[in-house]
Amino acid sequence: MDRLATPEAVYALIILVLIASGLIARRLPLRQYAKMIGAWAAIFVVVFIGFSFRPELSMMWNRVKGELTGAPRQSMAGEKLRLVRQDDGHFWLRASVNGQSADFMVDSGASTTAINADLAAAAKVKLDGRTTELETANGIISAKLGDVREFRIGDLQIDDHQVVIAENFGDTNVVGMNFLDSFSSWTVKGDVMELQP
Repeated sequence: MDRLATPEAVYALIILVLIASGLIARRLPLRQYAKMIGAWAAIFVVVFIGFSFRPELSMMWNRVKGELTGAPRQSMAGEKLRLVRQDDGHFWLRASVNGQSADFMVDSGASTTAINADLAAAAKVKLDGRTTELETANGIISAKLGDVREFRIGDLQIDDHQVVIAENFGDTNVVGMNFLDSFSSWTVKGDVMELQP
């Protein structure tokens, strides 16, 4: 019995009594009552679904709003870096590598940030003389190790960021776990990734 006497149940009962008393006071034909009850039931279902799925609906609205307003795929929300999932299913960010702008795909499956040889040359990335072997979708490749003096995303900056460089990467640059680990936390909710410095 105590379970039934919850605040939600009491509020629902009060609302039902108010609706019923309003309908009875109007003395309408039975068919009109049925239509009004159906309309109120539909309103209740819509409100209930909206309340139950409010986080998902909020994320969906943010995605639609971004498409309509041309909002950037990355932005700062307070101190957090906020990324919106793109049509290819990945999160992308624009960063500055020693002053050279480039796009990076976020890949939590990669251990180290990887940049292509053209960007490494343009940004004058300092190589440390070591090489490593990487397992990629196209097989195992040899890559050089280097350090980016200044890896910058908006107002956020990572100094002496270790990267791997290889000709075989093509045009795609990837930020890996060593980039994500430089943040205190990162979360993905639906189509939004947030990184907290």
